[in-house]
Amino acid sequence: MRLDKYISDLLYRYECVMIPEFGAFLTQRKGAQVHHTTNAFYPPSKVVSFNVQLSSNDGLLVKHIADVTGKEYESILKKVQKEVASWKQNLENKEIVSLENIGDLSLNTEGNIQFEPSYHLNYLTSSFGLSSFVSSEVTRVVETTKEEVSELVTVEEEIPVIPLVATEEEERKGFRFPWKYAAAAAIIFSASVFGFREYQSQQQVAEQSKAQESIHNYIQQATFFGNNPVELPSITLQVAKEVKNYHVVAGAFRIEENAHTKISQLQANGFEAELLGKNRYGLHQVSYASFSTREEASEALAKIKQTEAPEAWLLVTE
Repeated sequence: MRLDKYISDLLYRYECVMIPEFGAFLTQRKGAQVHHTTNAFYPPSKVVSFNVQLSSNDGLLVKHIADVTGKEYESILKKVQKEVASWKQNLENKEIVSLENIGDLSLNTEGNIQFEPSYHLNYLTSSFGLSSFVSSEVTRVVETTKEEVSELVTVEEEIPVIPLVATEEEERKGFRFPWKYAAAAAIIFSASVFGFREYQSQQQVAEQSKAQESIHNYIQQATFFGNNPVELPSITLQVAKEVKNYHVVAGAFRIEENAHTKISQLQANGFEAELLGKNRYGLHQVSYASFSTREEASEALAKIKQTEAPEAWLLVTE
């Protein structure tokens, strides 16, 4: 039996897929990236990793295969165990176990399993249809031809030059050069603008003084503790509720009454147990506790597996 197809299907929906007596494949969200050297753009994705310590049977993989194939749970479990035994034998023989669209498993020099993920498939459903691409570098070049330079020189040479000093003949005829009047007009204009701005500034200061005096008089006349006290409107504060998407699952029950009985037992033992609702198979899921971060949930899951129930597993909701 090839398990990689069923594992790949579950990685789209779950962040942890356990293979009984072997390990677990984990996914973690990774944001969009830009490679500045190659100008390559990569969309958001899920990075797949492997953890050999999470090797208990949470029932997720076996039940999924049983539902897809329509066969009994026990028979599917035996086939999964047989396939896992084959993987272990191949690894001991220094062979590479290749799982399609997931990655390659092999043993290092110390005898530990190492995992090399495959990047052929993006398991982040929100990035469906997005693919990586390479953008060509944009180069902006400004060129000036010799013809354009010659035209600029020609235009500059054709501009007439107006002398700033009157000739002797013009002075004899009583000519008054117009630049003198232009300079006088510029001085008068500057003075008028400065005077207008000064007047406008004084008006603004006067208006501000009147406004402050009116406010001061109003405050002195106000009565805060008279016969008719001022009633302030009530304010309703809305506190954002902490979102907890990571749940350590204690079990799933077809009868809801059994689920509530399990919750009562867990709460009596000090757990913050609650009913998570129905899953896609119509089972009522019960959690030991829920957490807002994956780190807290993983730590609690490891502790519960050691002290309470080895079959507990992690559920991530969105």
